[in-house]
Amino acid sequence: MARKDISSLLVIILGFLAFIIPLTFIAISIIKAPWFSILNNALSDLGHARKSNVAPLFNLGLSLGGFLIGLVSTYFISKISKVLSIVLSSTGYSLILVAVFDEVYGYLHFIVSVLFFMSLAASLIAYAIVKRTILPIPLLIIGILAWIIHYLYDIPRGVAIPELISVFAVLPFYANLIREVAKT
Repeated sequence: MARKDISSLLVIILGFLAFIIPLTFIAISIIKAPWFSILNNALSDLGHARKSNVAPLFNLGLSLGGFLIGLVSTYFISKISKVLSIVLSSTGYSLILVAVFDEVYGYLHFIVSVLFFMSLAASLIAYAIVKRTILPIPLLIIGILAWIIHYLYDIPRGVAIPELISVFAVLPFYANLIREVAKT
């Protein structure tokens, strides 16, 4: 296998593991926590070190995902865009902070969670600017509306749904960056 082929394969593997790992760990945590309700809880409830039986699993998944996002952004996405590399690296780092400062830390957890979700929004905006496309904007608006509906109308009662909408809004554009980097 040529060096370029190995590098492209590495980008694809690491790039996709960066979101497959945390989403898989979240799914497994939900399955192993019968008390968890996607409509009534925050995903971070799964990571509460004192109250959740799946906290180590959940927080490990988030921290591994954050590390891989930062790694992929720093070493690979930087080849096509420094701005996207910086924004996505900060997203990865903030995801690690969500795992490290779980709900046991109270307000600090709230702050790092807000930072993470704001970095997701910043990633969509940066992608739109760098790639000169409006495609991320409707998904950004859907994510913002999900948060507004939750906070104004308490629908759903927990924030897991707005959290997942925010994460899934970014995935197609992140995956496109991975595909683009793999081609270079």
